[in-house]
Amino acid sequence: MIVVTGATGNVGRPLVAELAAAGERVVAVSRSVAAEGLPDGVVALRADLAGPAGLGALPAGARALFLMLAPEMNAPGPDAVPAAALLESAARAGVRRVVLLSSLVTGTRPDETWHGRMAEFEAAVRGSGLEWTILRPGPFASNAYAWAESVRERRTVSAPFGGVALPVLDPADVASVAAAALRDGSGEHVGRVYELTGPEAIGPRRQAEVLGELLGEEVGFVEQTREEARAELVRFMPPPVVDGTLEVLGAPLPAESAPRPDVERVLGRPARSFAAWAAGALPAFR
Repeated sequence: MIVVTGATGNVGRPLVAELAAAGERVVAVSRSVAAEGLPDGVVALRADLAGPAGLGALPAGARALFLMLAPEMNAPGPDAVPAAALLESAARAGVRRVVLLSSLVTGTRPDETWHGRMAEFEAAVRGSGLEWTILRPGPFASNAYAWAESVRERRTVSAPFGGVALPVLDPADVASVAAAALRDGSGEHVGRVYELTGPEAIGPRRQAEVLGELLGEEVGFVEQTREEARAELVRFMPPPVVDGTLEVLGAPLPAESAPRPDVERVLGRPARSFAAWAAGALPAFR
């Protein structure tokens, strides 16, 4: 049995579907998950990993765990759940393998703390005694959903750093790599850190053009100043996270702007492009 936390998210949802399609017994864990809408046979488990029970309520037979940190779990503070304690509760429930969803910036900017407790969780996974794999994805192509309303209503995208290109990633590719690691019978993926990106770097201005090409109508691009973008983002993100994110978007390190080969190495096919992701997501932009 494979347990997927964050089962209703951009990575968790396609991961649950892929595992179920492969015939795995899956437990989908989230605070809002319900059996309706899940593939047949998938068990829905409502749980709060940040609560005192941690993963102690997992059903008997759980052998592998996909661990995605909820925002409050990733935030440091006196009430933060210790990473080691969470993994110990998973081990007591019978879990023997864990795949952690971390972040590319944990490797590229290890001395900065704005990306939260990812480094702590990576260290805890390595020291847990469990079989482990760590996934470090770069920016998701699905971040473009933030433009959906303005594209639908005004055929316009507003974003900062229009010409700064990053190899944005289809979250379904992350799910496929996670599925390979969770189902790994040979140990090929055990003890590995995979840095996951899309196949090519692409900036917001070009992303707007791609959306226009797919829609058959021009989508204009309005370049925001850094200050305008910050004012928008701090409405729903902590200021240190906003500042760190804008630094990556505006002045990426070479290791952040270069495509990585790990998606293709694991899956045997190239990572999906932004255009391929956008073609599947197009109804949200019509």
